[in-house]
Amino acid sequence: MVTVARSTVIDAPIDAVWRMLRDFNGHDRWHPAVKQSHLESGKRTDQVGAIRAFVLASGEHLREQLLSLSDRRKQFRYAIVTSDVPLYDYVAEVFLKPVTDGNRTFWSWKSSFKTPRGREQELSELVANGVYAAGFEAIRQRLESNASSSKDANRQVPQIDSDRYTSERTRVITSSLQGAGSVASSTSAAMPGRAIMIDRYGDADVMKAVDVSAPKPGLGEVRIRQTVIGVNFIDIYCRSGYFKLIIPPGVPGMEAAGEVVDVGADVRHIAKGQRVAYACAPVGAYTSIRTMDASLVIALPDDISDEIAAAALLKGMSAEFLLHRVHPLQRGETVLIFAPVGGVGSLLCQWAHHLGATVIGATSSQKKARIARTNGADYVLLPGAISLEDQILQLTDGRGVDVIYDAVGRDTFAHSLAALAPTGHLVSFGQASGDIGSWDIGSLASSSVTLSRPNFTHYTDTPEKVSSICERLFDAIRNQILRVDIGERFALEQAASAHRALESRATTGSTILIAS
Repeated sequence: MVTVARSTVIDAPIDAVWRMLRDFNGHDRWHPAVKQSHLESGKRTDQVGAIRAFVLASGEHLREQLLSLSDRRKQFRYAIVTSDVPLYDYVAEVFLKPVTDGNRTFWSWKSSFKTPRGREQELSELVANGVYAAGFEAIRQRLESNASSSKDANRQVPQIDSDRYTSERTRVITSSLQGAGSVASSTSAAMPGRAIMIDRYGDADVMKAVDVSAPKPGLGEVRIRQTVIGVNFIDIYCRSGYFKLIIPPGVPGMEAAGEVVDVGADVRHIAKGQRVAYACAPVGAYTSIRTMDASLVIALPDDISDEIAAAALLKGMSAEFLLHRVHPLQRGETVLIFAPVGGVGSLLCQWAHHLGATVIGATSSQKKARIARTNGADYVLLPGAISLEDQILQLTDGRGVDVIYDAVGRDTFAHSLAALAPTGHLVSFGQASGDIGSWDIGSLASSSVTLSRPNFTHYTDTPEKVSSICERLFDAIRNQILRVDIGERFALEQAASAHRALESRATTGSTILIAS
């Protein structure tokens, strides 16, 4: 049995270090040796028993299981379940302690494992340097970079890879893994491009255009030259730090369309030269070139353009599962839709109208009200002296609505509950105005209402689910049930302007970035 232990001191408070480390599936966002990672079986990222399946920069596949995690002790343990690297019975432990003389953190990382005879020293050095020391340095640079960036907003932005941010450190680790008997992808095959990066959380001004490169696709991967990128409110959440889907530096975006440049081994459902699109995590879509997991990518039909795909895929997939899976809308039901001229809201209005529901939209201006009516809204409510729920009760003869699709959050949640009919269903699927806060579940009993808080990921976490949703979505577009309105087009390097427009509620329909 081999034991490897390394420790370091990070010049950052313990809570900041712990926030990064406790995300069991977050190592692909900070460790240069990890190319991509995902959790199996829909587990939470901090759930004991969760298994992360990941690919190293040099192509090896590993699966690791979280054995224990304590926020109080700032400690977790994990074990390798399967691995292409010959580390057997591998169990590791990470723990943090505050350093008393200053706002710093002591970090210990240690493990025990078995190796093939004669390779003990080689693999011990690989773990100690290629994994532990490289991880220490990556976290240190990221946290210290974040701290310094707040003092110097004009500092030089580092060049990164558009998906897994190539660096000299990555190449050093790749060389180490080659020495352990693995085969690395050729870095000389990387393709250049441009991307939008954030080097810290903040307003739209933190987004900067940088030179990037996308590596040659490995096993199960595809490289895409992107033409159009979708802009969604979740991108703003990521940029601001409200959702920690990016740990800076990173590239935002979850939706894009383009053409396949090349594919790695074992990719059969798409081919070079084919038009494709995706709408999913991991983030990283704001780029002109990207290498990613091919299972996340779908082929586009000939009659669905790149612009339509990038404008409608994430929003349309959301509308599909909201209307057909979260609350299967029935003919004759009355539905209230907030933001009925936004990206998702406009599609919800059109689809709900086609399904035979009475559609009520709630928006902020007469101009938007006119657009909402063209989207299929039978009635449109505006702010005024009469509350939203009272307007609803007047329209429905005191009954209320059967279902509400609410993407606003804090500002509308109480009004939505009050506007529901008995046994009604509130689908709270967004938080544009902020978190809804804490609510007593007992208050729902007054009308026997149902509350749902759907997560896009859980409805799109397998290729089979995505295929089923997209088939219905594309048919709806093809049969003119849905009209995809593109309200604003920006060049990729104008992403900050696109975010400002979206945040100011100045947009209608979908907003897209043109990458090429």
